[in-house]
Amino acid sequence: MTEGNFVDYIKIYASSGKGGQGSMHLHREKFITKGGPDGGDGGRGGHIILRGDKNMWTLFHLKFKRHFRADHGGSGSASRSTGADGSDVYIDVPLGTIIRDADTDEVILEITEDKKEVVLLRGGKGGLGNWHFKSSTNQTPRYSQPGMDGVEGWFRMELKLLADVGLVGFPNAGKSTLLSVLTSAKPKIADYAFTTLKPNLGIVEHRNHQTFVIADIPGIIEGAAEGKGLGHRFLRHIERNSALLFLIPADSDDINKEYDILLNELKKHNPELLDKDRLLAISKTDMLDDELIAEIKQDLPKGIETVFISSVAEIGLQELKDKLWKMLNS
Repeated sequence: MTEGNFVDYIKIYASSGKGGQGSMHLHREKFITKGGPDGGDGGRGGHIILRGDKNMWTLFHLKFKRHFRADHGGSGSASRSTGADGSDVYIDVPLGTIIRDADTDEVILEITEDKKEVVLLRGGKGGLGNWHFKSSTNQTPRYSQPGMDGVEGWFRMELKLLADVGLVGFPNAGKSTLLSVLTSAKPKIADYAFTTLKPNLGIVEHRNHQTFVIADIPGIIEGAAEGKGLGHRFLRHIERNSALLFLIPADSDDINKEYDILLNELKKHNPELLDKDRLLAISKTDMLDDELIAEIKQDLPKGIETVFISSVAEIGLQELKDKLWKMLNS
């Protein structure tokens, strides 16, 4: 998936179908001159239905088609024949999609299961034909019900990636490099900050063909929760991750300070993020000798397990995968 194809926020317009008109028909045939009312009901209008698809990772397919209208129900006819139901419109979305009312910002529903279908807007009910209204005192009703109108509105879709592990770190911490080495993903890698402008996903293959999904979240900086940098746009993706992998380079001026800043930004965005399992990886350790590594180990953040790695030299990567797998399955 290229950066340009990743879309995690979209606004759509949807309209369900109107119910069909009930029939006002009086039965007539040879030798039966007063057969009475036999007008059928109108068909219901088409629904707007959301459907989860585990093979989708983005809302890009909705970028150029944002208007969805379901068909109207057919009118009833003679012999109590019911009109045809309007065709439903299905909108496939990736798992982790949240749908909000664009006017009130209220969360209407979310899709987290594959193949799960949820009706976003119900089609209007079809009107009753005149045969429903006959009685001993009104044997020839010459009226029927109109169909009920459909429902329409603007909706916002937000995607929160469903990944097992979320990569958290400052710009240029080496997250994209690590993702490219652990998986077959091809993120953009360069020697300047904010190289990654969109989240990247990759599948990590562990021992015995076991796999888990890891997401590279664009770099977070101090103040990201208030809107600085790019991180505030993507902090919501971290909410779906089962575990968090903090990545801090070995040449950082202050590893403890960087970790505290990252932790504080997550806390300000959503305090519940601190309840997730966390692992700290010190990257770029191919530049260090044993003496420097021993010195760094003496002043590491407390309360979090740490592993030393190098993506370029492929040092400590198997240990990292083992620890992440154990964390995810503990």
